[in-house]
Parts: sequence; structure tokens; C-alpha cells
Amino acid sequence: MFMTLKATNENLPPNVIRQLAKELKNLDESPPEGINVIINDDDFTTIFADIEGPAGTPYENGVFRMKLLLSRDFPQSPPKGFFLTKIFHPNIATSGEICVNTLKKDWNPDLGLRHVLLVVRCLLIEPFPESALNEQAGKMLLENYEEYARHARLYTGIHALKPKNKSKTGVISESTTALNVDKSCTTSSENTPSVPTAVSTSTTTRAFGTNLQDQNATVSDPAVGASAAQKKDAPLAAKVPVDKKKVDARKKSLKRL
Repeated sequence: MFMTLKATNENLPPNVIRQLAKELKNLDESPPEGINVIINDDDFTTIFADIEGPAGTPYENGVFRMKLLLSRDFPQSPPKGFFLTKIFHPNIATSGEICVNTLKKDWNPDLGLRHVLLVVRCLLIEPFPESALNEQAGKMLLENYEEYARHARLYTGIHALKPKNKSKTGVISESTTALNVDKSCTTSSENTPSVPTAVSTSTTTRAFGTNLQDQNATVSDPAVGASAAQKKDAPLAAKVPVDKKKVDARKKSLKRL
């Protein structure tokens, strides 16, 4: 596997490899807002990035994985962009292909990867329905924005990764979604990435132990209800011996009188 990746990297001219290494290092040390680039030092021809849905858009609270495929004559030819995370957007085909002028007629060899990634994220803020690859999304955006936004939010809630947070539930949710995305990445050599499939509850439970079961437990569970009842009654049981001692002490005092 290592030799294959290395051979792929060596298909690029040495000057291009040096330029890409410099750009990727810069992206790693100073990432653009809302974008995290995943670097593979052995293969610069396929670049993955996780893009946070911009605030105020239907993609907010979602993280979308995409990839850029570089051709052998890069940077003379633009990279090809694909979303691996399923998304409802006028300029992103159901296959994941991205339609943006920067990657087509407006391409300039002097444009860097940072510029390309920022343009893609801006596309989530301001779609262009006039050049739609997803006709349904484009038509809906022009005719009924609320319906378009509802569809986009639905897709975001189902398919997008969740932003990192400190709660256990968030970590598990993010990890299970990441497994789905990785499954689609295994077919990323094709230009039509497959739709991530759902991970069953049993698989998630095996992967993360019993914590998930603990989090999903509710009072309706008889075992949980019984445990809760015991805990609730415990303080009352503890008070009984104390009250008995008080009664005995009072009896002794009365006998002395």
C-alpha cells in the first residue's frame, strides 16, 4: 500500500510536490476558519478536508467531508472536487461532484489550495441555482427558500458529521458518523462516491462498550426504575435507626423520673 501511494505521489513533478508540501504545511499550521485539512504525506494527489457548515445556513451544526483530486498536470489543470458527505445543495450533484467556476473556467494555476477550499465553503453560504447540478435543490431554492432550507437541514441532521464537543454523546455521534464516511472513502477512487450507510446500534455498542447503553437507558426500563426507587427510598431507611434511638433515649429519661 505504501509503495502504491508513493508511486502516485511521484507522478507529480518535483516542483509541484515541493509547492504542495509547503501549502499543506501552511494549512496545517494555520487552518482556514471552519476547515480542517487531512494530510497524507505520501499522497498529495488526493486531499481530504472537513468543512464546518457556516452559521446562519441550513448546514450549520454539520461537518462535511470533501476531497480534491489533483491531475498529473496540476496546477495547469484545476483539481476536481467532490463531497463525500451527502448534502442537499444546488451546486453539488447527488454523486458529490462540485460545480464552481473556480474549479472550471475561472481556474488559474496561481490559485492555491487555501483559496479553493475557501471558495467551496463560501458556496455553502451563497449557492448559485443558475448553474445547478442538483436541479431539485436549485428549483426549490428559487421558488421556495423555506422548503429548500428544510430539506438541507434534514440532510445535514442525517448525514453530516457532528462538530466536536466535550459531551460523551457528541463524541459517540461523531465517531459513528465518521465510520460511515470512511466506508464511502473506500470507493473514492471512483468519481461517484457512495452514500454512507447507517451503522446499527449493536455495532455502535460493540465499538464503544456499555457507555452507550448507559446513556440510552430511561426510567421506563424496569431495572433502572427499580434501582432509582431503591436510591430514592434509601435515605428513609437510614433514618429509621436514628428515630428508634431517640425513642429509646426518651423512655430511659422517663424511667429516671
